[in-house]
Amino acid sequence: MSLEISASTTMGEILSAHPSAKLGLFRRYHIGGCTACGYQPTDTLGQVMGDHNISDPLEAVITCILESRQVEVGLQILPTAVAAALTPKPETRLVDLSSPEVVAALARGERWRLIDVRSPEEWANGHMPGAQFLTLELKFEALDTWPKDTPIVFYSNAGRRSLEVASYFMAYGFTNVRNMAGGLEAWSGELQASNVPPLTVEVSAINERAPGFQSL
Repeated sequence: MSLEISASTTMGEILSAHPSAKLGLFRRYHIGGCTACGYQPTDTLGQVMGDHNISDPLEAVITCILESRQVEVGLQILPTAVAAALTPKPETRLVDLSSPEVVAALARGERWRLIDVRSPEEWANGHMPGAQFLTLELKFEALDTWPKDTPIVFYSNAGRRSLEVASYFMAYGFTNVRNMAGGLEAWSGELQASNVPPLTVEVSAINERAPGFQSL
């Protein structure tokens, strides 16, 4: 039996029935990403809307919740699509992706940035050819200077951390991001190893600058 959502429905009930709503609400309303913008499982939807000054009508928020899974699916790109035409560009550290999902972008001459969101140690043990490691510096550069329609594919080990990062970028206005479904666990191509982890600040340190972005 499907959950009938109303203003009195608790967030625990909503997230139990619609797990994707956690990221969906963050993408749309910037709630649920940190202590300041968070909520408790016992809070009702009406309380959350009031506490975080959500001006949309209740029906619009419910629609966001119900459509969150569809939006999440739309962020995914299969590893086979990435592998189909992964062509490292050493001079630019960009990669070309050829798939039905990105054919329009490629037709416009765009190239997709491939971003690894894992830890420095995981990166050193093996990463995808042509990828960039998501450091604090790269995160700031992206948020401050990259066009909002920059094509980006994020990946992690299982795809969950990268989905959160993709959702974060989407929440901050990026319109052309994808998450590699299944992450490296679903990747059958070769990996590149580094002798040492990159000597940079981890992406989790972005919490110091951007409330609403949890440690991944």
